Amino acid sequence: MSSEGSNKAIMAALGANLGIAATKFVAFLLTRSSSMLAESIHSLADSGNQVLLLVGGKRSRRDATDNHPFGYGTLRFLYAFIVSVVLFSVGGLFALYEAFHKWHHPEAITEWKWVPIVVLIAAIGLEGFSFRTAIIEANPLRKGHSWITYIRKTKSPELAVVLLEDSAALVGLIFALFGVGMTLFTGNGRWDAVGTAMIGLLLVGVAVILAQKTSSLLLGEGAEPADLLAIRQALIGAGVDGVIHIRTMYVGPDELMVAAKIAVSPTESARDVAAAIDAAELRVRTAVPVVHLIFLEPDIARETVR
Repeated sequence: MSSEGSNKAIMAALGANLGIAATKFVAFLLTRSSSMLAESIHSLADSGNQVLLLVGGKRSRRDATDNHPFGYGTLRFLYAFIVSVVLFSVGGLFALYEAFHKWHHPEAITEWKWVPIVVLIAAIGLEGFSFRTAIIEANPLRKGHSWITYIRKTKSPELAVVLLEDSAALVGLIFALFGVGMTLFTGNGRWDAVGTAMIGLLLVGVAVILAQKTSSLLLGEGAEPADLLAIRQALIGAGVDGVIHIRTMYVGPDELMVAAKIAVSPTESARDVAAAIDAAELRVRTAVPVVHLIFLEPDIARETVR
């Protein structure tokens, strides 16, 4: 995805979360609801996460150096992984701790009873706006795939993070609304603890999904099967009889590295081989524009090539 699309979705999420965090915390101070406290910490953690994504995106655009010859594109993967850790520790574990505490020391909501309901409904509207922005930015990249498939296969972590965080935020708000509503209806503060625990489990689950995805990107994911096939086919042409073996790896969300050993005719001169390699590189970049680095090793096929 483009950096512009990423930043638009991130800024929409950041603005919404900062406003929501402030109103939720005021509601907590007025009502002492643990669900409201868990949700305010959740929104604050999300805000910090969006700042991390922006910082990671900016730092990843630095030029390559001798120490980092492939550039800094993987920083976007690293910062997205840090986001999953923050979401797990600050958001999920804190909510579970607060739920445990509130279960053993339940408190009914006796003052400002209407405040948490109004705040939660308003927060659902703001989170819905942020979620809608992320969906609009991701739709052109989805290419007909389901949302689950898109999040699992995308190499751009920012939109996946925003989509998961916003969807978790919307579900978390419903859980909070349930906990607060039942507390107000029954006068039993343990319902507030139940809502808080549901929020904590939700955040831990989303954090685990994010950690799995971003750690896979950090380890180095290769091209998707369709792109790999297109690269293989593009390599074969004038002067290149086949592909002996090929390796691919994303060194950034929009930067795919290709390393391949190609079969050339044993009768061709060095000049002809160099021209064939140049032509093959051009064909590959035309077929799969995300290819950034290409390393081709010419060889003579000693057995059938694929």
